[in-house]
Amino acid sequence: MKVRSSAFASFILMFEVLGVALFLRGFFPAPVKSLSSKGSLEDLPAEPLSGGSPNASYIPRPLFGRLVIMLIDAMREDYVFGANGRVHMPYTRHLVERGSALSFVAKARSPTVTMPRIKALTTGSIPGFIDVLMNLNSPALLEDNLIWQAKTAGKKMIFYGDETWVRLFPKHFMEYDGTLSFVSDYTEADNNVTRHLDSTLKRDDWDILILHYLGLDHIGHISGPRSSLIQPKLLEMDDILKKIHGFLISKEAEGSLPYLLVLCADHGMSETGSHGGSSEPEVNTPLVLISPAFKRKVGMEKPDEVEQVDLTPTLALSLGLPISQNSVGRVIQSVFEETSLRDQLRFLHLNGHQLNSLLKDSIPDYEKEAGFEQYRVAEKAHGSWMKRYLEGNMSEVLTNMGKKVLKQYFEALSTMSSALSKQLGKYDVYSMIAGMVFVFQLLLVLLLAMPEALSGSASVDLPVISALLSLPFYLLCLLLASVHVLVCTSTESSCYFCSLSWGLVFAAIAFSSAMSCLMLYMMTRRLPLGLKLYGKSPLKSSSSEWSLSELDVLLLVGTAGHTLSLASSSFIEEEHQTWYFLLNTLCLVVFQDVCCKYFREKSGPGGEEEHVLPYKDYHKEEMYPEKWLALATPPFVLLCCRLLRYLNQTGMQWAHLPDLGHWLNSSEHKVVLSLLSAFSLVLIYFLIQRRCSLVSKIALALGLLGVYSYRAAVGNVLFPWQHSGRSMSKSPVAVGHGCYCLAVLRSVPVAAYIVLVTVLRYHLFIWSVFSPKLLYEAMHLLLTAGVCLIFNTVEQSHTSASS
Repeated sequence: MKVRSSAFASFILMFEVLGVALFLRGFFPAPVKSLSSKGSLEDLPAEPLSGGSPNASYIPRPLFGRLVIMLIDAMREDYVFGANGRVHMPYTRHLVERGSALSFVAKARSPTVTMPRIKALTTGSIPGFIDVLMNLNSPALLEDNLIWQAKTAGKKMIFYGDETWVRLFPKHFMEYDGTLSFVSDYTEADNNVTRHLDSTLKRDDWDILILHYLGLDHIGHISGPRSSLIQPKLLEMDDILKKIHGFLISKEAEGSLPYLLVLCADHGMSETGSHGGSSEPEVNTPLVLISPAFKRKVGMEKPDEVEQVDLTPTLALSLGLPISQNSVGRVIQSVFEETSLRDQLRFLHLNGHQLNSLLKDSIPDYEKEAGFEQYRVAEKAHGSWMKRYLEGNMSEVLTNMGKKVLKQYFEALSTMSSALSKQLGKYDVYSMIAGMVFVFQLLLVLLLAMPEALSGSASVDLPVISALLSLPFYLLCLLLASVHVLVCTSTESSCYFCSLSWGLVFAAIAFSSAMSCLMLYMMTRRLPLGLKLYGKSPLKSSSSEWSLSELDVLLLVGTAGHTLSLASSSFIEEEHQTWYFLLNTLCLVVFQDVCCKYFREKSGPGGEEEHVLPYKDYHKEEMYPEKWLALATPPFVLLCCRLLRYLNQTGMQWAHLPDLGHWLNSSEHKVVLSLLSAFSLVLIYFLIQRRCSLVSKIALALGLLGVYSYRAAVGNVLFPWQHSGRSMSKSPVAVGHGCYCLAVLRSVPVAAYIVLVTVLRYHLFIWSVFSPKLLYEAMHLLLTAGVCLIFNTVEQSHTSASS
């Protein structure tokens, strides 16, 4: 059946979109169950009591009065608990070792991105990868959360820091100042938070203060976790925590509830300074709880591991608030150790009841879950303990019985929390596989039809009728239908593909079978045996037939292998290793082809000599330098690849190992790095400028100068008049940005310049009010835009005159 190339391409594109949509539906599954209602104190369960009416009125009093949460973005746990913790954060480390503080390693779940982590900290749920797409434009959080519960209870809250909180919780804070900053800014964003502290801490009109510092995360993105900028920033954070702690101690009144100061992080930082994955440095974050309600320590203890979502129910119960209904966390036991045994049991009972309710709504066969039965046993034992407690039995037997009930509760909470976390983190694998099969089938059909589609006839001959009437088509339909029935009847979780009607499922099965048969028919037509069956000679095929060399096969196999490797997160994190292998293999194959071209000959059909790779009949004098240059190029490329590999140990597993990049980035060798950078930029200029006009050469030179100026501004390289110990002011950042704009925006029309000037006039006013130091940078940018306009006008005039 002849089909026009445009219609064929439209058909492929339409079904590709459907296949990708099916895959995304499995990769971003809808929540299993999200309770739309929000908890309240009136909905709390009654205290269990065997043989009597339950005591519904008993609620333990809050443990803390004021709460201060200091969240440092991208802070790794080894910055506090590691070997250099005393150097990085001496006051915090002193509190961890000798103060009234509890320390933990809070494990975050992937994706380790700010907005999903804030949702996890406030709701106790486990956000999915769909939340990564919403990270840049976070909508208001509507599900039950700790901030909403605090506001409903009349708590007065103040927030300073990352404006993601303001977007997630609009109208929740009585006072706030959201910060939106560029990644290159690691000072102004934090200063905007700290400038409010002195006045806020002296006031008595707030209950909860939340601070979110972004500077450490920005330093990680700029220069990595081992940058020389890390320690000054950590010392700054340590001084801020010391100031807050001192104010809280001075404000503590006798007879009032103690304060609670929480030091935490949303996520960690990988060895390359990034985050978002699931490596240990990214998911392990410090959690330090500081309060006079805790026992004073006598030495450094290894911090226990908790889940990041465990902080949500812990803070809720310690503040006298209901636990968020979608929370999968369990209370941190050591926070409640100083309370009475009855209060401890009541706290665990409230947490268990909330997890048990979520388990019933999330898992259809919840009665088969081990955690459900464990909670029932613990609740029954709790009722027996309460009966003896109310009878006035204060013997040691009752105490031992209560400790046993505590242990039963913790086992039940751990099991239910684990089951819910697995349930919420499940993917619809069947839908993902079905979508991938559709996409790959369509791609292979498209590749097989490419020679015909791009030929002069602009049409594709698709053997659709032959495929639909063939025996393999019906056998494939039966096989896929049986696989579908088997998967849908044996799977434990619901699949989207299984929920479709049988008509849609059969249409999808028939389509997949038809694509497979169509692909087989088209492949046999391309192969030599297929050409003979169709009456064509394999040696004299038309231009629409394929003729693959060894190099073509390597490129196709390498592309397919690299694509398949992206199905594994480990291969994604170490993708450069795949590129190293493919590039080295490609160089060796090219070297083999070059050797065959110049050294190996074979006889053709007529007895005449025929080279494996055709080449022009050069004279020996002309061919001699070309031959040795061609032979030397692949080994030279291999040598450069090896040098490139040793230059930077990137990825996740070996990024911490010393390499040439670490040697160059050290402060002792900054001069060498500066010379190497300058030489490389000059070499780039001379390689590119040969085909450029005069204006383009000037723009290119200023752009490369801007690159060097920016690197000098952030302290990576030095100017000739600098010493390695001196620091640069921030004004060269504007020079770097401006020169870069000059190189890129030299074709800006006059109208765009007018708009740019109007916008910059507004920003000049804002910057001059809030940050006078940025006024100089704004003037640089405005001047650069004017120079762009002048160069653009000159070049256009020159072009018009030439024409």
